[in-house]
Amino acid sequence: MSNIRITKQFSFETGHALYGYDGKCKNVHGHSYRLDVTVIGTPISDHSHVKFGMVIDFSDLKKIVKEEIVDVFDHATVFNKNTPHVELAKELEQRDHNVLLVDYQPTSEMMVIDFAEKIKNRLPKNIKLHSLKLQETATSYAQWFASDND
Repeated sequence: MSNIRITKQFSFETGHALYGYDGKCKNVHGHSYRLDVTVIGTPISDHSHVKFGMVIDFSDLKKIVKEEIVDVFDHATVFNKNTPHVELAKELEQRDHNVLLVDYQPTSEMMVIDFAEKIKNRLPKNIKLHSLKLQETATSYAQWFASDND
């Protein structure tokens, strides 16, 4: 049977700041992110299976991505925990803000790498993550492809 790619789209609002950056993005600011998650697999061929004909139920993929990415990053502010932004993060947390401290500079490029690992770890064995596209603005995005990372 043929391999089929299916894609589910997600959106979330996240703030961040790029410590040490030489442009405007050194300031705390936010984006309306759009994340396209594409997986690849063979549709279920067992006629008696409740999900016959599906690679993965879109609702199952949605559950994984919401739990790992959307529910975590939506309306949070992301800082690299290895920078002086930790002081700002602590102050925001004390004021009851949702703050994420990560091990990387929170660029779209690094976020999409993080997201790929989180999603891959949750997919069923017969389903592979094919690609991610993280759109930061209307004209800017980062992409991750499994074929580039084998």
